[in-house]
Amino acid sequence: MPSSDVPAADGTLRILRHLSRTGPLPAASIAQAVGLPRSTTYHLLAVLGQHGLVAHLPEEHRYGLGLGAFELGSAYSRQAPLARAARPVLARLVDQVGESGHLAVLHGREVLYVVEERATRRPALVTDVGVRLPAHLTASGRAMLAALPRPQVRALFPDRAAFVDRTGLGPGRPAELRDLLVEVRRRGWASEDGDVTPGFASVGVAVRDHTGHPIAGLAVTFARPDVDATGAEALARAAQRAAADLSRRVGGAG
Repeated sequence: MPSSDVPAADGTLRILRHLSRTGPLPAASIAQAVGLPRSTTYHLLAVLGQHGLVAHLPEEHRYGLGLGAFELGSAYSRQAPLARAARPVLARLVDQVGESGHLAVLHGREVLYVVEERATRRPALVTDVGVRLPAHLTASGRAMLAALPRPQVRALFPDRAAFVDRTGLGPGRPAELRDLLVEVRRRGWASEDGDVTPGFASVGVAVRDHTGHPIAGLAVTFARPDVDATGAEALARAAQRAAADLSRRVGGAG
């Protein structure tokens, strides 16, 4: 689908790209440079401002890139070397356990998948690179949430409205998530069973930086009928070793 078929998205991207090259500008200058009506430009700038991608500088009567744009750029710079370091680690893990593995990073209340390594003769999963899923439903997301400071988790999931559902399983309110994360911390790894896709389960472990902060979640997904509880724990232990290896590779605490 060409960008002209989605004019709002096309205009938004043109504004962001122009500001990334020029620095703060008056709205009229932005409209002229990107070829948009002033009214449309003001509307798009307002929406971008709500999401933190653009900041209004009232004293200068100008608009510039906001902290949200910086976060996106810095997230890319972090994920590129992280994904590169993760690929051989995941490849070895998948060869060892015979199940598919993937790496995700936390983005708000979602996880974003940045690496997937599919095992031979295993079905395709929903965890393709670039896919986002609710963090509280995935094993990789739960592993990362369990490694975050508790106040940060409460800020991400303050009430029932913050929870979405895919299959009717998983936590649906803050107290349920809190209890689940307590178990993840006690056990050292996270799991989900049909919360994302019926018939499939996953185990996940946090990858930590040198401060202990979770920078990613590494997970293995398998068809539930093929793996019993003992097998799932063995997969989790293998994922723990792989996550520790990856943490060391990126300068974290293995």
